[in-house]
Amino acid sequence: MVRANRSKLLDNPLGTIMKSINICRLTAVAVVAMLGAGTAHADPQGLWRAQDGATVRVKPCGKGICATLASAKSAADPDTGGPWTDKHNLDPDKRGRPLVGVQVFVMMPDGPEKWSGTVYNTEDGHTYPGHVMQIDGGTLKVEGCSVLCGGQNMRRVN
Repeated sequence: MVRANRSKLLDNPLGTIMKSINICRLTAVAVVAMLGAGTAHADPQGLWRAQDGATVRVKPCGKGICATLASAKSAADPDTGGPWTDKHNLDPDKRGRPLVGVQVFVMMPDGPEKWSGTVYNTEDGHTYPGHVMQIDGGTLKVEGCSVLCGGQNMRRVN
């Protein structure tokens, strides 16, 4: 039986070569598809949960992306018992505005899956240079820098 199969291969070497070429083509298509799938996640639009429990909505704005606070870290500000306000804003006229809806970053593209711009820190009312990097389809890293840089990972909600 082995001898019969070997003789069939020897009788039709072109058929064997064509089968090998087709297998190589299918393998190449599969590899390209897998590589493309690995880089197709760079879409930061959506709702993201910060480490403190607050949520941020990321949307396109111009050529970049912007984020607004969608929900605060808790229902009420423990200092006042009322809704969270932008109480640390450097502009006294903005300290009474609701914190939900405040823009927390504005970023422009700065490489694959990376954006650079400014980050508003609601804890101290300052705006800092910063970066956003999409680590994977479910993780967004936000960094802000003053003297030192700090950041946190946010997880995709939807």
